[in-house]
Amino acid sequence: MIFEKNTAKKTAELLLQIKAIKLSLENPFTWASGWKSPIYCDNRVTLSHVQIRTYIREYFSKIIDKKYGKPDVIAGVATGAIAIGVLVAQELGVPFVYVRPEPKKHGRQNQIEGQIDKNQTVVVVEDLISTGKSSLNAVKALQEQDIKVKGMVAIFSYGFEFAVQNFKDANVELTTLSDYNHLLQQAIETNYIAESELETLQGWRKNPSEWRQ
Repeated sequence: MIFEKNTAKKTAELLLQIKAIKLSLENPFTWASGWKSPIYCDNRVTLSHVQIRTYIREYFSKIIDKKYGKPDVIAGVATGAIAIGVLVAQELGVPFVYVRPEPKKHGRQNQIEGQIDKNQTVVVVEDLISTGKSSLNAVKALQEQDIKVKGMVAIFSYGFEFAVQNFKDANVELTTLSDYNHLLQQAIETNYIAESELETLQGWRKNPSEWRQ
C-alpha cells in the first residue's frame, strides 16, 4: 500500500520529471524476463538528483519511524536499493546490510553482507516492486538467519495482483512511496500521456506476461 496520497502524487511527479520512469506505447521496452512493457522504471536515476534522493531518504525514514519504530538494522536489496538503503540507515542512525540474490560462490559465500545478529529487527529497503520475487527472496534470506523482518519500504510498485498476493502469502507488510495508479494519474494531468493511451496502459498491468502492443 502507499504511505499517503500526497506523497504518492509527488513521488510520481518527480520520477516522471527526471525520466526515472518512462512510458512508451509505440516502442515497448523488453524486460529481463522477456515481457514486453509500455513502461520502464529505473529508480537509480534518483541518486543523481540531490533534492530527490533527499526527499526519498526523508520519507522512507518517516514511514519506518511511524510504522515500525527504529529498527536495529536497515537492509537493502542488491543492487538497486543498496545506495538508498545506506542513506536511510544514516538518517536513522542504525547499521546497514545488504542482501544478495544468492550466496557468493567464493570467499565466505555470504548472501547477507554486513554485520547483523540473530533476533535483531530489520526493515528492508527496495527501489522497485514488480513481481516481488527478488524482494521476498531477500526477506527469506534474513528470516533464515533468525532475523526479525518488520516490513519493507519501496519507492514504486507496479501493483500487480499476483505481487500483492505474494506479499500477503509471505506475511510481509509493504509500503511504497508511489504506485502505478498514481503514476498514470500524474501522467494524464501533466499531458505526459493522452487519455486515449490510458486504456492500453491499464490493460498491460492486468496481464503483463501476455501483453502485446
